[in-house]
Amino acid sequence: MKKILIATEKPFAPVAVQGIKEVVEAAGYELALLEKYTEKKELLDAVADADALIVRSDKVDAEVLDAAKQLKIVVRAGAGYDNIDLAAATAHNVVAMNTPGQNANAVAELVMGLLVYAVRNFYNGKAGTELLGKKLGILAFGNVGRNVARIAKGFGMDILAFDAYCPAEAIEAAGVKAVGSTAELFEQSDIVSLHIPATPETKQSINGELVGKLPKGGILINTARKEVIDEASLLKLMEERTDLKYIADIKPDADAEFAEKFADRYFATPKKMGAQTAEANINAGLAAAHQIVGFFKEGITKFQVNK
Repeated sequence: MKKILIATEKPFAPVAVQGIKEVVEAAGYELALLEKYTEKKELLDAVADADALIVRSDKVDAEVLDAAKQLKIVVRAGAGYDNIDLAAATAHNVVAMNTPGQNANAVAELVMGLLVYAVRNFYNGKAGTELLGKKLGILAFGNVGRNVARIAKGFGMDILAFDAYCPAEAIEAAGVKAVGSTAELFEQSDIVSLHIPATPETKQSINGELVGKLPKGGILINTARKEVIDEASLLKLMEERTDLKYIADIKPDADAEFAEKFADRYFATPKKMGAQTAEANINAGLAAAHQIVGFFKEGITKFQVNK
């Protein structure tokens, strides 16, 4: 009997675990659970006899894969998968997958909530501005970006987008103005929302020179990954441009410095909140379970992210 392990330092909601259990057991497999672990050794011991692994933000590196002698597949319940060492997974003949789209609405709603908070000056009692008529630039038009556009239209915003891997025609078909480059997006937008993954090409790509193209009163909002920000140059820019705001769902490494210097123009959530809804929790967990069953039963690798 195949053993499916859920290993989550930050657990799924109980209802999500129950749903995963039902999917796994209906397929004739066994479910094992490791939650709220505090030592890596606990994870290494737990994966020793697992055939499949479901994680959230948990690190799956070469050491974990070395310990998992029977492992055939690991699924990250969520869109981002930089917590999985893809090269090591490939070297161990382990298929790595994500569950794209399952958290998209949750992240998109958070984007708009944070934007309202930002334009109303963090509810400090002073007059703010409105989102109606503002130009919102979306960098990367995937599942989250599309949901941000959908919700932002309800606020009466003008939506622009750039995605190096999404044709302009597809962006325009969604009722969004496509621009030709990242630089153009910043130049033409009042607010830019980041939805790019952390890759060698994107890490530290959002720098002071680029953000400095925002018009007066511009806002940068990041619900993607902290690694895409060049923090040193952004700090320098915000010292020079006292009109800019930076809002993040991922605390920067320089969080204390941002907070000290720009208390009225900077906010970061205490921990990453994008996927922290009951619905997203359930959706991602169930998708991971179904993908594992599909992989073992039918060899389906649709959402494989390593080669």
